[in-house]
Amino acid sequence: MKHIISPTDLTVSELNELLELSEEIITDPKKFTDVCRGKKLATLFYEPSTRTRLSFEAAMLNLGGNILGFSSADSSSAAKGESVADTIRVISSYADICAIRHPKEGAPLVASNYSSIPVINAGDGGHNHPTQTFTDLLTIKNLKGRLNNLIVGFCGDLKFGRTVHSLIHALARYENIKFMLISPEELRIPNYIREELIAGNIPFEEIRCLDDTIADLDILYMTRVQRERFFNEEDYIRLKDIYILDNKKMAKANKDMIVLHPLPRVNEISPEVDEDPRAVYFKQAEFGVYVRMALIMKLLEVKANA
Repeated sequence: MKHIISPTDLTVSELNELLELSEEIITDPKKFTDVCRGKKLATLFYEPSTRTRLSFEAAMLNLGGNILGFSSADSSSAAKGESVADTIRVISSYADICAIRHPKEGAPLVASNYSSIPVINAGDGGHNHPTQTFTDLLTIKNLKGRLNNLIVGFCGDLKFGRTVHSLIHALARYENIKFMLISPEELRIPNYIREELIAGNIPFEEIRCLDDTIADLDILYMTRVQRERFFNEEDYIRLKDIYILDNKKMAKANKDMIVLHPLPRVNEISPEVDEDPRAVYFKQAEFGVYVRMALIMKLLEVKANA
């Protein structure tokens, strides 16, 4: 039995197989109808979510399976003080696979230690978000045709952005990747990621101004400044609109650059950018269903219909 707590829980070979299966699902979704008939997915969401929770549920329904779970801690026994360890022990007798989102870093790992079914980390605090990373990689591979030889810019909240941390870890395993890390001083990447990049001889630059580097990028990964991660409201207000991508900035970018965003957005991407064909964040959200279908199939070890 395999759990997915970090994007690096899959080898590069396994990850490539996952993306290939995802693209096969995109091409012929009917082939995968009913492959999970009789199976149940539990979605344990202790933290709010739109895309991740609903795309997991859509994925299981598309595969012919069923879903159960909760969408907030308040509607579960966590409100009574039940531990994650006890919850997953119980859920393991109700479902065949589980996706868990939790505000505390490491909670999905704790769950995996007590679970008798596969556990998928659907986001833990500011730490990791592996299935969003798989979605990001599928989007890049499908639209750019490769996962190597790329200059990738991350812009915004790089300190608390778990999607950023996960994608850096994943892309760093491919050849000829360079990271441009665009943020204010207060929201720079955590030291442990910086140290890992240095130790792995992965080229990166930390800069403050998006305008200075957008023309060099193959991919621009925008992120929102996350109010829920701040302890000080004044700091959030000061930093929340520090980067706003608009048509004026897009005019400086390469014609084949793509813009990704894990969503939800607030003000960091102007709605006028949505009409630009390089803005692919809604396509990215769609791809999240396909990659989660593929992951569920892999973890449950079910095959496509003949």
